[in-house]
Amino acid sequence: MHRELITFEVSGQLFGLDIMAIREIRAWSPVTRLPNVPAYVAGVVNLRGAVLPVIDLAARLGWETTQATQRHAIIVAQLGGQAFGLIVESVSDIVTISGDALQQPTAIAGDAIASFLEGLAAVEEQMVMVLDLTKLGDVESQREAA
Repeated sequence: MHRELITFEVSGQLFGLDIMAIREIRAWSPVTRLPNVPAYVAGVVNLRGAVLPVIDLAARLGWETTQATQRHAIIVAQLGGQAFGLIVESVSDIVTISGDALQQPTAIAGDAIASFLEGLAAVEEQMVMVLDLTKLGDVESQREAA
């Protein structure tokens, strides 16, 4: 069985998400900050009249907060009926991987990012970290932001 992934960069690293979880890719637009939300929730944006919570993916993965510019993008994903945006540096490509190409990440002591991954896949000469949306988002915090 083959899977299609959208690949994108965050903090100079290549990530992938299953294409079926993605609703759209938007150009960067400033977010409205909210009080009393987790630090990785950058804020909200207006998505055709709906309030869309936006997650700073770098911050969620435990890296430095993104200083977003016009070159950044927002990937709009859907999980359990809840739409949310992910701030990424750039969107790279759509790639197809075979089901057996996905390998489990090795647990390196102190590497919290492995807990957010579905697995790793070799695409051409690069490793793609495939994110697991269910592990990424605290859906309740996102609902509070929305």
